[in-house]
Amino acid sequence: MAALSYLGFHVVFLAPLLFALVVAVSIRRLRLPRARVQWAGIGILVAVALAYTIPWEVLLIGRGVWSYGDGVVRARLWGVPYEELLFIAVQPAVTALWLYQFTTPSDRPLAVAPSTRAVGALAGLVVGVVGGALYLRGGTTTYLGALLGWAGPVLAIQWAFGWPYLVERWRTVLVGVGLPTLYLCAADTVAIAVGIWKLSPTYTTGIAFAGLPLEEALFFLVTNLFVVQGLVLWLWLTERLDVDVPAEEPTPAPEP
Repeated sequence: MAALSYLGFHVVFLAPLLFALVVAVSIRRLRLPRARVQWAGIGILVAVALAYTIPWEVLLIGRGVWSYGDGVVRARLWGVPYEELLFIAVQPAVTALWLYQFTTPSDRPLAVAPSTRAVGALAGLVVGVVGGALYLRGGTTTYLGALLGWAGPVLAIQWAFGWPYLVERWRTVLVGVGLPTLYLCAADTVAIAVGIWKLSPTYTTGIAFAGLPLEEALFFLVTNLFVVQGLVLWLWLTERLDVDVPAEEPTPAPEP
């Protein structure tokens, strides 16, 4: 049995971070401009993350790409631990609250040339196709291929919508993605070391960085990229819609 349960992992690594970010937001009174829109963005991302990730995890857990230590999970849904479902929901919230500490409005127009959108879509689809090929190849590239194949469609949509804007806001994207990814990679390294979960050598490349498998590092990088790019684009879209759509003038009352 592992020294730490999966729920204990949440208590040790995720709950304090989430609490600290909520406190930071509260100190600022999260009167961040358009706070309702920002909270709505988190809600949408959590819902999409659950809907998009659960089938992928059902497939890979069922195939044995990774597994969990004895007694570390309490119950499962379609083979996916409830603690894993909690992680899928908490990670976007943590990354979003971190991003909201420093994101700023933009006055860049929404217009993007169709040919430019096509470049972004094509780049994302290339990631997906490469991933699909690696997955179908099987063996040690199974997890890597599944990850890239799963990421490709999301990246294609986000990059098609506004990759030039993401490039323009590269510092925001870099900091928004970088620190949560490093933190989660460190936490994941500990979780693997204490036996909460383990990756199958049959389905992974065996490449690791300080004990962290390549695929796990890439997973956190990609998922945080989903969150940060999605929220940066969401805020850009809603900011411009607020500006570009004038409010209706009130109808004057008829004179007596």
